[in-house]
Amino acid sequence: MDGGWLDGMDDGWMDGWMTDGCDGMMEWIDGWMDGWLDGLDGWMDGLDGWMDGMDGWMDGWMDGWMDWMDGWLAGMDGWIDGVMDDG
Repeated sequence: MDGGWLDGMDDGWMDGWMTDGCDGMMEWIDGWMDGWLDGLDGWMDGLDGWMDGMDGWMDGWMDGWMDWMDGWLAGMDGWIDGVMDDG
């Protein structure tokens, strides 16, 4: 069939879709994936920062708690020594 509807569809729609349309769709998918991966990277960076903060908080909390316990135990030792000396 020469000319006609099928040739027009083949030349117009198929060529347009297979080149411009398909390329455009692939660019859109690439852009979407790049954006999604950038977002994931940002989320992971945020998670790393949160974990670092939690580590710092735990270190500070544990150090403070241990210092308090050391002081409390020293106070108890002093109290016991005082009771024993007086008793």
